[in-house]
Amino acid sequence: MFHIFQYRPLRLITQTSLSSMYLKLMLSRPVAFAQIWKSWFSSHSLLGNKNIILMGPPGAGKTTIGRIVGQKLDCPVIDIDDDVLETTWNMSVSEKLQNVGYEEFLEEEGKALLNFSASGSVISLSGSNPMHAAGMQHMKKNGIVVYLDVPTAVIMSRLKSMAVDRIVGLSAGNSLKDILQFRKPFYKRWYDIRVFCGEDVAAEVVAEKVLDAVKRYQDSELETFISTRSSRSGRSIEKDSRKYFSDVVVQGLAPDGGLFVPERPLPKFTAGEWQGLIEATYIERAEVILERCIHPADIPASKLAEIIGTAYGENFSCSKVAPVRHLAGNQFLLELFHGPTASFKDFALQLMPRLFASCIPRSCNYLVLVATSGDTGSAVLDGFSRLHDTDKQRIAVMNFFPEDGVSPIQKSQMIGCQKENAWSVGVKSDFDFCQTAIKQIFTNSDFTGFLTVEYGTALAAANSINWARLLPQIVYHASAYLDLVHQGIIPFGSPVDICIPTGNFGNILAAFYAKMMGIPIRKCICASNENNVLTDFIRTGIYDLRGRKLISTFSSAVDILKSSNLERYLHLIANEDGQLVTQLFNQLENQGHFQLRKDLLEKLQQDLVAGWCSEEDCLAAIHSVYSTTGYILDTHTAVAKVVADRMQDRTCPIIISSTAHYSKFAPAILRALRIAEINQNPLSQLHLLSSYSALPPIHWGLLETLKKTGNGDHQVCAADMGVLMHHVETLIQNHFM
Repeated sequence: MFHIFQYRPLRLITQTSLSSMYLKLMLSRPVAFAQIWKSWFSSHSLLGNKNIILMGPPGAGKTTIGRIVGQKLDCPVIDIDDDVLETTWNMSVSEKLQNVGYEEFLEEEGKALLNFSASGSVISLSGSNPMHAAGMQHMKKNGIVVYLDVPTAVIMSRLKSMAVDRIVGLSAGNSLKDILQFRKPFYKRWYDIRVFCGEDVAAEVVAEKVLDAVKRYQDSELETFISTRSSRSGRSIEKDSRKYFSDVVVQGLAPDGGLFVPERPLPKFTAGEWQGLIEATYIERAEVILERCIHPADIPASKLAEIIGTAYGENFSCSKVAPVRHLAGNQFLLELFHGPTASFKDFALQLMPRLFASCIPRSCNYLVLVATSGDTGSAVLDGFSRLHDTDKQRIAVMNFFPEDGVSPIQKSQMIGCQKENAWSVGVKSDFDFCQTAIKQIFTNSDFTGFLTVEYGTALAAANSINWARLLPQIVYHASAYLDLVHQGIIPFGSPVDICIPTGNFGNILAAFYAKMMGIPIRKCICASNENNVLTDFIRTGIYDLRGRKLISTFSSAVDILKSSNLERYLHLIANEDGQLVTQLFNQLENQGHFQLRKDLLEKLQQDLVAGWCSEEDCLAAIHSVYSTTGYILDTHTAVAKVVADRMQDRTCPIIISSTAHYSKFAPAILRALRIAEINQNPLSQLHLLSSYSALPPIHWGLLETLKKTGNGDHQVCAADMGVLMHHVETLIQNHFM
């Protein structure tokens, strides 16, 4: 067996030598002792007996970066090509490849890895090592695999400057770019940590990133979550109140009634890192962004990449997943309706169920509760119904929606999306009642405790109060900006405005988070319909529900008066003052209003502007845009379009979030297009719309769902907490017992 335990002499520090060193240095130079001890302890605790294994394509800089990392840690450095393969074969790697050919070379290379052993070292793999499964499994047993993810364009440029014209797998029928793309899945299979290198940056900078990433990997305590209502003693929070990502995904709502937020700021990407994602696909962008937000102790990076690939792969009808389309002038549409249920909710709810299944313990069943004002319901039902059969046996979902507060097509869709582990219940009330009822169920410890003891079942939430619902939305706001750069509309660094139809404040909060992470968003424009409580609040600082009644509008998904995610934003601008947030939202609950301090209102108005749209203006916008462009907006996007027209100053592009497909709101769309007689059958309405040959075409998934639905049944109940709790218990009995 080929062993390398040290590449240069290492000092073995025993208890005796430590004591001797301690006495001498403390007597002479106590500061020097502290520095030496700190340096030794840092490298020892970082590596221990583990190896840092650098992996990536040819030209990623593995050898150079490995040497720098080794120097910083004062540990052995091993280059597989130079120190293992060529030593074993007694010839150069290129000679071996030429002698035995591609397939035999991979096998010989893998055998060399299997016969190799090292400890406490920095190891630079060859570019083709990850293609040998057994060899990589052997290496991972005692190492942390760091994937140096360098954009393909940068790699191509480097290899050209190095005059590299031959790598493993390159033949007359394959280009260098083809080989690099072919290898990516192999790298993604094995890595523990991704270090995204962005543009062509110095090796010293990348080495520091590697060290930071390894430290993060080994210390999950760095990334904890707190409640928006957590009280601080000085600047500290009780350790017991801190949660990890896997905890907050499962729990949804904090025990004190607040919402979970990261204790530390979200990671900020450099301009170079963002620019490195300009050529990337949506899935690749999602992987890089979400890996930085989800600690690998909660979900390993390679597992997360697999989940993202499944969620945004075949389930979306557009290969770009979230394409950006020019509408007119400086306005662009971010199309968020290409998922299976035709709304932006699919971006979170194709991903969140898989994250949830990865985080929950195997010893307990879970019932996921969700309230919807329209689009969330079908997205939740569809997402959880796509889980593996073994997961569906232990995870069920119940969706509450206002029976008379959604469009006929939305209701048909929710009925059609019911599966063996997913059910819908219509409630004779509005969305605010449904959402409040779920919060009350979660905070009813007697009821939740009874379900756990009696049925072995815990409750979880899938509304946007769940952090795993909010996090994926950051990706599409960042991706939209990068697409504008990629299309040559703006250079990177130029600002954009974003206008979003807003009800529960989650979507616009995700845009603000993208801004915090380094995307140059100037203003987030909040677009309301006639339920314009948010517009009034952003303009005045007064959140006032007194005397307000919910108005049923054409844009039902934003028919909301209590915006849950606003609490997260206020917690942020109030410097995480949980006591203030508790005071404000208790006052809202008990008195129906609250008012922000002047300094907080000034902060808010630096980030947000707001406007609202009447029903007449909404329909007029749909008609006007179709008449001039042939494009049909849905009712929510029309609300945002009207507000964008009023609020923008035309000094920069504005991205309007198109949050749903117009097919879901066919009666309103047909009315806007001035069709005199409208058939009440949802399927007939869609067929009529399809005859217009408009852009975008009728949504494929929605049409298929309605064809299957027919006269499907669903349960309807009164707006009574006792009745809702009975439905919850009955479902648990039927599914899990």
